[in-house]
Amino acid sequence: MQQNRLKSVDTLSGQPILILGDVMLDHYIVGTVERISPEAPVPVVKVNSQYHRLGGAGNVAKNIAALGGRPLLVGCVGQDPDGDILSALLAESGVESLLIPQGMGPTTRKTRIVAHNQQVVRVDFENGGTLDLGQVEQMFAAIGPRLGDFKVIILSDYGKGVICQALMDRLRPLVAAQGKKPLILVDPKPSQAGLYQGADLLTPNAKEAGECVGQPIRSLADVLPVGQKLMDALQLRHLLITLGKDGMALFESRDQAWHIPTLAQKVFDVTGAGDTVIATLGLALAAGLPLLESCILSNFAAGVVVGEVGAASVTQAELKAAMASGDWPATTPLTALGA
Repeated sequence: MQQNRLKSVDTLSGQPILILGDVMLDHYIVGTVERISPEAPVPVVKVNSQYHRLGGAGNVAKNIAALGGRPLLVGCVGQDPDGDILSALLAESGVESLLIPQGMGPTTRKTRIVAHNQQVVRVDFENGGTLDLGQVEQMFAAIGPRLGDFKVIILSDYGKGVICQALMDRLRPLVAAQGKKPLILVDPKPSQAGLYQGADLLTPNAKEAGECVGQPIRSLADVLPVGQKLMDALQLRHLLITLGKDGMALFESRDQAWHIPTLAQKVFDVTGAGDTVIATLGLALAAGLPLLESCILSNFAAGVVVGEVGAASVTQAELKAAMASGDWPATTPLTALGA
């Protein structure tokens, strides 16, 4: 059984996935703090190094490529040096991309200043506007003829303007017109929940799930009613709520929900863990693996990346090693947890 599960990772290779969403550049400045500024009561960070990584939808695409998939990333980028860096990182990661100019706005960049393994401050550069109809048409003129190539479409919504009403209005009829409709997976932004009506799978964390329906998740007992309310509100086919140290909750349907315990052995940084989950899940579903097994694979993958600093990705070899070193998790109906 274990050998068959490890072999299932091989089926992720070559699967084409379309990612639509907010592409971001993660910029890290790393140093040490030895004194407080005489100008204000703030630490002075002496910079030792700095580096860039793909963030947002770019990190989803990078995870898909690292796992052997074939991502096509569609998003917006500023006409600036950050946009050039982002494009170069995508190419280095083996990601095919279609990045349209977002007018005069900058490339979305998050600069994190880190000292002694702790984040001191984050500085965000972003445009904040939604796509106009011309930009939407430019996107779909390029991807429309290729839509039939994809079994899975991932919407990576960080609220930076790509996932908007105009894009969804254009996407839905194109998907409906396909002979075999691709699955639509969404990493959501709660403030935009109304855009995801009828999605095949939503992957919020506990905080986001609660915000989507105005009912917080404070314990495992809250997960079932919040999940059911969210499925009803958005008419979702499936729902996966990530629960941090408590693992995941998978709603195969409104009345069939499972708790999947966490698999992380060490947690240094949860940045980008949701990107890894939806990337692995999308690849597994495209490969034809069952939903529950696909979620467990994504749980193993997330357990790898949270042990690293920053938005990270996982390879097939790393995923297999994590699976081989840990037990296959025992799932439990949510109703058995006092829900």
